[in-house]
Amino acid sequence: MINFDALFKISYGRYVVCSGNKEHGNGFICNTVMQVTADPVQLAVCCNKNNYTSEFISQSGVLSISVLPESVSPELIGTFGYQSGREKDKMQSFNVRYGISDVPVLLSEAVATIECSVKQTVDVGSHLIYVCEVVEAVLLNNQNPITYDYYRKIKKGVSPKNAPTYVDESKTQTTSTSKKYRCLICGYIYDDAENDIPFVNLPDDWTCPVCQATKDMFQEI
Repeated sequence: MINFDALFKISYGRYVVCSGNKEHGNGFICNTVMQVTADPVQLAVCCNKNNYTSEFISQSGVLSISVLPESVSPELIGTFGYQSGREKDKMQSFNVRYGISDVPVLLSEAVATIECSVKQTVDVGSHLIYVCEVVEAVLLNNQNPITYDYYRKIKKGVSPKNAPTYVDESKTQTTSTSKKYRCLICGYIYDDAENDIPFVNLPDDWTCPVCQATKDMFQEI
């Protein structure tokens, strides 16, 4: 038996990983970035094979990592976590600079940025793990970086389906007399017991605090 609450105790961050170039690039929300060696400085970055960004990483051999703060906006999470770069240019609404090999580096809301050259790719089934050598790392400010635990508990967010930590939240819900509603886009749960206003009484223009989905995209669970 797997108790997902135990797995949630493993520490993760929240990052935007980008690749591509000035002409066309993409990025996605990633929570699996870790340092694996000190000399040279190397990181491991996990990416679902279905993520559009994986195509750019394979082509260019470079990627960037933007560390997100606790105050990260729903707009940024919604864009990079729950929208596809195959259908939308994610970069056009945000502040981006271009680094090594013209790799896009997201500056908007970032605590720090890291540029990497991919040295090895490990196939682990549904995901690829990129072992990357750090070429440049810049500290932009001293905001607290967001953790996955904070994202779940404070922002009430969940991982996208392509994330290695994705869990079907309906399987982890406990019995409750209050009504709950799940966002069909990102999985965010609106629990009447935890809010002053019942979901049915929210204004029609209310949107999901995680991905900005409209009220009609919620389903009672």
